[in-house]
Amino acid sequence: MTKAPLRILQPDTAGLTAGAAILQDGGLVSFPTETVYGLGADACNDRAVAGIYAAKGRPSFNPLIVHLQTQQDAERYAYFNDDASRLAAAFWPGALTLVLPLREQSGISKLVTAGLGTLAIRVPDHPVAQGLLRAFGGPVAAPSANPSGRISPTTAQHVVDGLNDKINAVIDGGACAVGVESTIVSCGDTPTLLRAGGVPIEALEACLGRPLARSENPKTPVAPGQLASHYAPKGTVRLDVVTPRHDEVLLGFGPVDAALNLSPAGDLTEAAARLFDCLHQLDAMGATAIAVSPIPDHGLGRAINDRLRRAAAPRG
Repeated sequence: MTKAPLRILQPDTAGLTAGAAILQDGGLVSFPTETVYGLGADACNDRAVAGIYAAKGRPSFNPLIVHLQTQQDAERYAYFNDDASRLAAAFWPGALTLVLPLREQSGISKLVTAGLGTLAIRVPDHPVAQGLLRAFGGPVAAPSANPSGRISPTTAQHVVDGLNDKINAVIDGGACAVGVESTIVSCGDTPTLLRAGGVPIEALEACLGRPLARSENPKTPVAPGQLASHYAPKGTVRLDVVTPRHDEVLLGFGPVDAALNLSPAGDLTEAAARLFDCLHQLDAMGATAIAVSPIPDHGLGRAINDRLRRAAAPRG
């Protein structure tokens, strides 16, 4: 928790240098990636990582993703098998997180891994994220920069609205291009999908030459984004709705008459990029009951439907 006002930093050399200095001092900095805005802290600093959980109100049993600049950097902290190396070569930098065995003496805070023997790692494909990682020179733990369980942020203003003076700074790099979080794959003996996301499952399976195993929602998550209720707007959410009730605000997809539309053209890439911003807009409208048009369940549609199912799940 910080007492100083939230700083808005520009995505230039001065802003990245200032952001890196805050991280080195144990502070919290939100920054854009191609997926969503992350809330970054020094992954080797227990107190800094604890600050992430405090700012978000995040359960401490929910692990964090560590962001690094290159695969070579990542190999200093985790063990890569052949499957992991193949996926990293094909999709890094990009919207893919790999869950890998943690190296001994890695220096990564146990709060990052929630005490598990694995580490979730991603190499982001965004110039601001890459610039901040370069300036900082170490691993940055960074979940999405929003209150736990709420809508993920895809603009700096979303971060300000959700966290404000609970963090030190946000680097304003504009809107995120992908708009849904990274796909997460565990690379043990059998590559296993833990969360659908910005890299389509079909592309991962084509790279590996075989299907991914699937993981059901565990009571204790082994990776971020596995809690049943997540990404939730303030209003209740009902899915696969063709005809909304009179009290519902329709979040449309395709050529439908709706208050907000993820993609009038039925484009899944556009819908993914707009999903969280539309949910934020529904909050701003004061929508208490939200109906969502059916979304095709393939490619990025799987990631969109995953987020919507969690948004519609019963709240704890």
